Amino acid sequence: MSEKEPKNPFEELQKQIQEALRNPQVTSAMRNFATQTYAEPAAQKPEPPQGEDNSSEILRRIREFNFKPREIRDYLDRFVVKQQEAKKVLSVAICDHYNHVRQCIENPEVAKGEFQKQNIVLLGPTGVGKTYLMRCIAKLVGVPFVKADATKFSETGYVGYDVEDLVRDLIKFANGNTDLAQYGIIYIDEIDKIASSTHTHARDVSGRGVQINLLKLMEDTEVNILSPTDMMAQMQAVMEMSRGGKPKERTINTRHMLFIVSGAFDQLGEAVKKRLQNSSMGFVMRQDAELEDSSAYLANVETSDFIKFGFEPEFVGRLPVRVACDSLMADDLAEIMTGSEGSILDQYVQDFLGYGIQFGVSEEAVKEIAQRAHKENTGARGLMTVMERILRDYKFELPSSAIKKLEVTAEIVSSPQETLAVLLKGNQEAQRGVLKEEIASFVDRFRDEHSLNLSFDNEAKEALVEIALEQDRTIRAVCAERFRDFQHGLKIVSRNRGLRQFAITREIVLNPDKELSRMVVESFRSEETTEQNS
Repeated sequence: MSEKEPKNPFEELQKQIQEALRNPQVTSAMRNFATQTYAEPAAQKPEPPQGEDNSSEILRRIREFNFKPREIRDYLDRFVVKQQEAKKVLSVAICDHYNHVRQCIENPEVAKGEFQKQNIVLLGPTGVGKTYLMRCIAKLVGVPFVKADATKFSETGYVGYDVEDLVRDLIKFANGNTDLAQYGIIYIDEIDKIASSTHTHARDVSGRGVQINLLKLMEDTEVNILSPTDMMAQMQAVMEMSRGGKPKERTINTRHMLFIVSGAFDQLGEAVKKRLQNSSMGFVMRQDAELEDSSAYLANVETSDFIKFGFEPEFVGRLPVRVACDSLMADDLAEIMTGSEGSILDQYVQDFLGYGIQFGVSEEAVKEIAQRAHKENTGARGLMTVMERILRDYKFELPSSAIKKLEVTAEIVSSPQETLAVLLKGNQEAQRGVLKEEIASFVDRFRDEHSLNLSFDNEAKEALVEIALEQDRTIRAVCAERFRDFQHGLKIVSRNRGLRQFAITREIVLNPDKELSRMVVESFRSEETTEQNS
């Protein structure tokens, strides 16, 4: 007679998992998760999918995609300065890709035909807007967008991340909606760092191996939604099935995912420069300052250049759309500051506005900042470097000062600390008023925390202000130090004498411990006198 079948079809599998949990290599987090799942299966209810309505709206927009390349270009012009060729190429590629997606949704027969995906490689120096371009496009189209650096991946995931984790991250950004995630955009930066420039006998887990694995993703392949190395996710899936939950899809197809890779490709620019200079046909050297920068030669890159650089021919073939971004000059950086939406100036306006300070920058200061940022050789990122260097002390000092308006001038750019010192000195009298207002705030906090009212006379306020200015500290810090345990003594006085209001004099400010002791002693004497009289 055969053995009796278990009542629960997953009972044997559950026993195996329980046995596996006894392995000392299993973490306590995994063990707790499994224990809680088995102990209280009825108490755990499936959570409703997050962002379901939003996902439906995005899917509707994809099905009705009707953008034209010029419309996308015009949208990008609002946020990204220069890079006209890149905007044109990206706009066409995005429209072609999502028009094909729309046609496949409308007519499944279209999906059966051959279609060469327009995966893109962006070349250009750092800080020219490569990532920002893709973020803006993803925001406009409304699809999930994932960005990662190529350097974090390894061939199998045992040194770094597995490339398939990109697809799983896309699902997370789509709130678990695989129908939406399959139309997302995957952006991989620093792709030039995984080029296998040398051929060695050692196993390559972060160069050629990653390229080979990316080949599968960039075309048409099925990816497991659950990572084989994610034990927590595997166990959770088993638990859900054991409770009779609706089985979820196990794989997702990458057919309709668009892949964009980018990198600075510094050495590749030098290689293209040498090839063009050595060529006797088809190229006339331009004698201008622009081509002194090797990145300017990236616009002439060919497939053979990529292969010599260290990329597999099959990998390069999966990236048919190639566009080089222009280096940014000082004038471009000035335009980024003043002409693009969401510029760094807008960020600084909001930062200072949080302290009630109006912030602005003069035209001369903008030009000077742009010149300095250009010398940083980090593109638009240099603007943050320069402005933070100039305004660091202003951000520290002004929120605690009486100054409520700051106009950055060329003088501030050239001599920030000296100009700040003059500015603060000219507002010393007004600063005293600010410090006195902080005393009122301390009184309010003391009353709310201890139910005791303090009343500082003018001499006491002046004494606190002098201490704060002399020690270069805030009134809050000075009061916290001098009146640290004041409430304990005052409560004794309040109990003995029935007081809730206490006058704070200059003597108390200068010698708080001595004066508090005196007040406590006097309160006991007063209590004794009252008892004797009674």
